[in-house]
Amino acid sequence: MEIKLADNSGFCFGVKRALDITENEINSFSQGKKEGKLFTCGPLIHNSQVTDSLAERGCRIIDNLQEASKGDTVIVRSHGEPEEFYTKAEEMGINLVETSCPFVSRIHQLVKNAHDEGKNILIVGDKSHQEVIATNGWCNYQAIIVGDGDDVKSIPGGEYFIVCQTTIRKELLDDIVAKLDEENIKYELHNTICNATTLRQDSCKKLAEESEAMIIIGGRHSSNTRKLYEISKKCGADTYFVENINELPLKEIQKYNKIGVAAGASTPESAIKEVIAKMSEVITNVNEEVTMEDFMDEIEASTRLPRNGEIVTGTVHQVSDKEVIVNLGCKKDGILPADEVTLEEGETLTDVFKPDDEIQAKVIKTDDGDGSILLSKKRLEISEHWTEINEAHENRDIINVKVVRAVNGGVIAAYKEVTGFIPMSQLSDRFVEADKAEDYIGKTMDVRVTRVDPRRNRAVFSHKAVIMDEKQKQIANIWENLSVGDVVEGTVMRFTDYGAFVDIGGLDGLLHISEISWGKLKHPEEVLSIGDTINVKILSMNQEKNKISLGLKQITPEPWTVISDKYQVGAIVPGKVVQLKEYGAFVELEPGLDGLVHISEVANKRVADISEELKVGQEVNTKILDIDTDRKRISLSIKATLDDVEEEEAAPEAVEESAPEAVEESAPEAVEEAAPEAVEEAAPEVVEEAAAEVEEVKETSEEE
Repeated sequence: MEIKLADNSGFCFGVKRALDITENEINSFSQGKKEGKLFTCGPLIHNSQVTDSLAERGCRIIDNLQEASKGDTVIVRSHGEPEEFYTKAEEMGINLVETSCPFVSRIHQLVKNAHDEGKNILIVGDKSHQEVIATNGWCNYQAIIVGDGDDVKSIPGGEYFIVCQTTIRKELLDDIVAKLDEENIKYELHNTICNATTLRQDSCKKLAEESEAMIIIGGRHSSNTRKLYEISKKCGADTYFVENINELPLKEIQKYNKIGVAAGASTPESAIKEVIAKMSEVITNVNEEVTMEDFMDEIEASTRLPRNGEIVTGTVHQVSDKEVIVNLGCKKDGILPADEVTLEEGETLTDVFKPDDEIQAKVIKTDDGDGSILLSKKRLEISEHWTEINEAHENRDIINVKVVRAVNGGVIAAYKEVTGFIPMSQLSDRFVEADKAEDYIGKTMDVRVTRVDPRRNRAVFSHKAVIMDEKQKQIANIWENLSVGDVVEGTVMRFTDYGAFVDIGGLDGLLHISEISWGKLKHPEEVLSIGDTINVKILSMNQEKNKISLGLKQITPEPWTVISDKYQVGAIVPGKVVQLKEYGAFVELEPGLDGLVHISEVANKRVADISEELKVGQEVNTKILDIDTDRKRISLSIKATLDDVEEEEAAPEAVEESAPEAVEESAPEAVEEAAPEAVEEAAPEVVEEAAAEVEEVKETSEEE
């Protein structure tokens, strides 16, 4: 004979939690930590063995709050209570201990919010079940309760906010929704069926289909146990409903070769094991899948609780927006709160976890106050992240961190769930003022791990180390790819009295003041500004000393080599006085090209002191008198430009002062003074034209 236990049999999370909390309360009263009496309002769970045991130890059942007195403690059962229950308890001075299943409490909140918004509430479930009664009490008992598809026909028209009893079958909900669609009734559906119920029913159905007989263990008044019985019978297996070992039909089951066992959510593990063990004892030649030795191992495993800090593996039992319930294979379930899971922005627990997922977590507390084991994924991840940081430290790997806040002497940066310290001196390869730490908050940066102390949860990072490594690579690349004579682009970074430093892609080169311009400069800022992008020529390189000399003036031709292209003797050109001497002034025509204005060429008068006539920096016009390319000398004259101006100004006056007679007399004389040869050679027509022009000038003069 083969005996097999269905998966997900026995206490659900809510029942386990309620019993653990109640056990803690019983212990508190027995130790004298609390006064008054201890009650549960109605049976805590639908199992008389359990409730009788609780009563024997001082936790009796009452039917309503009126049976308790001021100062007494009443445990709210896992199926929950209506809203008015809490109000009455407060008025009577009764202490309440909450054991409502978190998933039932969530339904209560959904219903209350919808009712406050004026929505019509529809509850799918058994109207006599405590959970449904309690839920209806959170909308002032105004909900419509639907138990099957036939009830839909009596529903008034309108739009409904639908919730479900946690223990109903999914098929029932689907049938009711289909009927609502047929009646064209609008609704907003919230499927609040407990996943544990679905898993338990599916497991029972699967096992019943494979078995000749099924033993269903649970309380007679347990709704979910009755549903398991119905499911098993529908599958065709001979089904027996037993509440305890005494009701087990031992003689009848001996005829079966394959027996399945399933248990309701209110059935303790001890009852399940007793039933299976009893069947094993009385049936001879049993080839069991589950032996007594297996049961003893299971009992030992189920009674052992993990230690704080231990990493455990479990199966996701149920997921809500606030927490994940994890089956750890022991007598307590694990609770993984949302704030102990690393979630992306907008992500929820239901996006990350699904029922039956296997997960690992770290135990924070073996008792979270509600009888469960408090778990954390974050703490586990932190352990893993410390391992990654240690490896990065040992291997000199680069990790990416985000600066989260400024502290004295630096900033705190986060690597995943681990934080470390970055000193101010390690934020950059340049000096950072202490009051500038705030500017780095929210920025991500690559760092090296320079020190790790996992025992004290401390790590030190350096962004400067990464920058310096990158610079070394860039510098090595620059030395490898540059040659003397290359023209490269650079950025002016800073000035000194003797030149400027230019960044040519990660390496600074010196642009000496003498290499900036063909002319003379007192300071580089006369022609350059910080941040300017310029093309420079590499004049020399010394990798051992890490020095590069640059030239800017070499980018343009030396002025004397192209002087003939731009300047000719007799041309008038502008310039700037750059130097005064006793014998004259030097005028710069362009950088690197100066000419001398001798003191005698300054003005149309005798000049004794040249400084009385000219100032350094003065803009002047000069006339080129001579260019000596061999000796690189240019002779200039300011006076000559003045003479030209005076002649131009005098010419109109001379014409106006000339009498008509002068014009008249001059014309014949001009003809007579023409060379005889020219006159002789001139054609008669030319002579006539000249005479006509003279006559024309004469007539014009007379008119004037």
